[in-house]
Amino acid sequence: MESSKQQNIASLLPILKGLPAQQKLLLIQFLAAELAQQESGSLIPNLRYPIWSPYNSYEAAETLLRMLKEPESQSS
Repeated sequence: MESSKQQNIASLLPILKGLPAQQKLLLIQFLAAELAQQESGSLIPNLRYPIWSPYNSYEAAETLLRMLKEPESQSS
């Protein structure tokens, strides 16, 4: 059974490599949702879940910049 699964994956790899970037991203999203659902069982299929992003996080950027500008003696 294990070699059969490996053979199936091996046959999929060339197909997956040929996918356009957008389809690869959708595949990653699908696989991540599948794994999360199997692990926790709390996610609802086909529902979108928000993910935090550093984009437009101006306060965090200001804090980080201020910390980077501090002398080393103050930060340790």
